[in-house]
Amino acid sequence: MHRDYRSVVNDRAGARESESPILWSSDRLIASRLHTVVVLAALVAWVYGGALLAAPHPHRVRLYLVSIGGEWLLFALILGGVLRARTPISCVIGERWHSHRELLRDIGIAASFWAAAVPVLYLLRLLLGVTNLGTSVLALLPRSAIEIALWRGVSVTAGICEETIFRGYLQRQLMVMTESRPAGVLLAAAAFGLAHLYQGWRMATVLGLYGLMFGVLAYWRSTVRPGMIAHAWQDLLSGVLGAIFLRR
Repeated sequence: MHRDYRSVVNDRAGARESESPILWSSDRLIASRLHTVVVLAALVAWVYGGALLAAPHPHRVRLYLVSIGGEWLLFALILGGVLRARTPISCVIGERWHSHRELLRDIGIAASFWAAAVPVLYLLRLLLGVTNLGTSVLALLPRSAIEIALWRGVSVTAGICEETIFRGYLQRQLMVMTESRPAGVLLAAAAFGLAHLYQGWRMATVLGLYGLMFGVLAYWRSTVRPGMIAHAWQDLLSGVLGAIFLRR
């Protein structure tokens, strides 16, 4: 007999482990199928709207604010559907940290993951001929002090919201719908890559592989928290280094 999510969460909390049943019990959806369709439609609208704002010469402050607001709305939409299905939020985000040791452990995992991912992505960029940043990416990089400050908000938002959207929610739903864990991870990674298609198909392919790596990390750890940290750090570092590059 299958145990319900509340029993799983209670057992985990009793053991004081920082893992969640996000992928541990994958025999049921965490939200309705209709909700997943609505989320996908909202995701398409968000990506399309963002692409329009990003090209060709964006008003970056407005773009950053719209991006932050749009991602948090998607985040709220997902949590709303999950709660409506009476599924614990921990099934999407992961169990909260119970100690500083658990926090430091996830930071260490995130740092190790990022250090391993960077050379892999660099090699893929070389294979695909992506040696320079495209004009669309350069146009998005911050320049002024206020843009750099807002970029920090964009980075943290992307880390929290995108990992929740693509790995915490969509990957979990697709695993159940396809009745295949590898298929769920691959499809969620493909969706992540397509969401960045405005950067060109080569860069979208690179980011799709990055999403696949994040998906494997989430599956292995049964939480998206280390992925959130690594994702936010990567975006923040890219923006800061990009701003320095542009100034020179």
